[in-house]
Amino acid sequence: MTKVLLVGNGAREHAIAEAVVNSGGELYSYMSAKNPAIAKLSKEFAVGDTCKPAEIAKWAASKKAAIAVIGPEAPLEAGVVDALEKSGIAVASPDKSAARLETDKAFTRGLMKKYKVPGTPIFKILNDIGEIDGFVDSTDMELVVKPAGLTGGKGVKIQGEHLKDKAEIKAYAKEVLSGKVGTINRVVIEEKLVGEEFTLQAFVSPDEILGMPMVQDHKRAYDGDVGPNTGGMGSYTGKGYVLPFLTKEDYEFGLKVMREAVRALRKETGSTYKGALYGQFIVTSNGPKLIEFNARFGDPEAMNVLTLFKGDFVDVLEAEFAGGLDGLDVSFADKATVCKYLVPIGYPEKPQKGAEITVDEAAVKKAGARLYYASVSEQGGKIVTSGSRAVAVIASGDSISAAEKIAERSTRFVKGPLEHRKDIGTEDLIQKRTAHMRAVRGVTL
Repeated sequence: MTKVLLVGNGAREHAIAEAVVNSGGELYSYMSAKNPAIAKLSKEFAVGDTCKPAEIAKWAASKKAAIAVIGPEAPLEAGVVDALEKSGIAVASPDKSAARLETDKAFTRGLMKKYKVPGTPIFKILNDIGEIDGFVDSTDMELVVKPAGLTGGKGVKIQGEHLKDKAEIKAYAKEVLSGKVGTINRVVIEEKLVGEEFTLQAFVSPDEILGMPMVQDHKRAYDGDVGPNTGGMGSYTGKGYVLPFLTKEDYEFGLKVMREAVRALRKETGSTYKGALYGQFIVTSNGPKLIEFNARFGDPEAMNVLTLFKGDFVDVLEAEFAGGLDGLDVSFADKATVCKYLVPIGYPEKPQKGAEITVDEAAVKKAGARLYYASVSEQGGKIVTSGSRAVAVIASGDSISAAEKIAERSTRFVKGPLEHRKDIGTEDLIQKRTAHMRAVRGVTL
C-alpha cells in the first residue's frame, strides 16, 4: 500500500484525498486546519503551517511517505516541494521554480512572448510606479490589471467591471506596485478579452501531458455573473471533454498552449514540470487566449474532474513524478457535473466568520450528490466556518441541467448562515453562454 502525503485542507484537497483512498493509497495529511472529512480519510494527519517546508518534510519523512501531492498554491511558492524532494520523497507537484507559471504572472507572460507560445494577449509588465500613467494614457484598449504575485484568486481587476476609468486603473496599478496587493511588487496590464472562459486541467509528467474534461468556473459572487470576484462559486462540465458551447478545436488549442508553455519553461529555466497543470482560457472573436496558469488542480474544478476519473489516482501521481502516464487509464466517466459552493453570508468582502454549520451527509448522498468540506474546521465536534468558501456539493447526470437539479436540491442539507449561487448549471445559464459564444464568433442566431 503506497503511503501518500497530501498538503492542504480545502474542498479540492478533500477530493484529492478521496481519490487517493479510493485507489488504495494510505493517506497522510498535513493541514492548516482540521478538515473533518480529510481527517477521517487519513491514516494520520497533522495540523500546522502548510508554508513551513522543513516542518512538513520532517513529518512526512517520519511517516515514510512514498509520494506527495500539494493542493494549494502558497506551499508551492514557499518551497514545500523542494524540501520534500530533498528529503527523498517523490512529489507529483511542481517545485518552486516550475510553479512560477502560477506564482509570477510577469514571468509567465514574458516566457510566452519570448518563446512565441500561442494564445498570448497584448500585455505590458510594469515595475516602476512612474511608468504607469504614460502607458495607460497611451492606449485606447480596455485594460485588465493583474498583480504579478499570488492574491488568493481575488487580485485581478477589469476595466468596466471593477475599474470604471483610466484614473481607477492607474490607482490600482500603483497600489499593486506599492506592495499592498499580492506577493510580488510587479504588475501586468493586459488587453481586456471578451468571450467565454474555460478551464483545461492536465496530468503532466516529465514527458507527457494528458488533458482532462473542460470545466467552466464562475468567479462572480452573485447570480447573473455580478458582484465581486471570489475564489469560485461553482463550476460544471458537460458530457465528454468539451463544453456544449465550445469546440474540440478550442480544447486542442488549449492543450497545445500548455504543452508549449511547459516546453518553454524547461528551455528557459531547466525546470521540469510535473503534477496537475491548470490553464484558464477565454475564447474570443480572435480565437482562444490564455488568461493564466495555475500550478495545481483548480478549486472547484478539481471536484468536477476527480468525481468522473476512472483510473488509479495513486498510479497517476507516481507516473507524474517518474513518467509513464501514457500506459495508464486516465479516462473519465461520460457524465456532466455541476458543483455549487455554499459560502458565509457576506462573502467575499464581509463574510461572517466562526459560525457553526450542520451538514446532513447521509441526505446529500441519498439525493445523489457528493459533499466536500472546504474552508471549515472541526472544533469540539462542531463544524465552524472561517470566512471563506465553506462546503461544496457536486452532482453528475446525463446533462448539465440534470446534474444541476440534483446539486441544487442537495444544498438544502447544509444549514447555517450560508448562501450560494442558484443559477450555476441551469438551462437558462447554458443557453445564455451558447448565445454569447455564437455572437462572439459572429454566427447568425
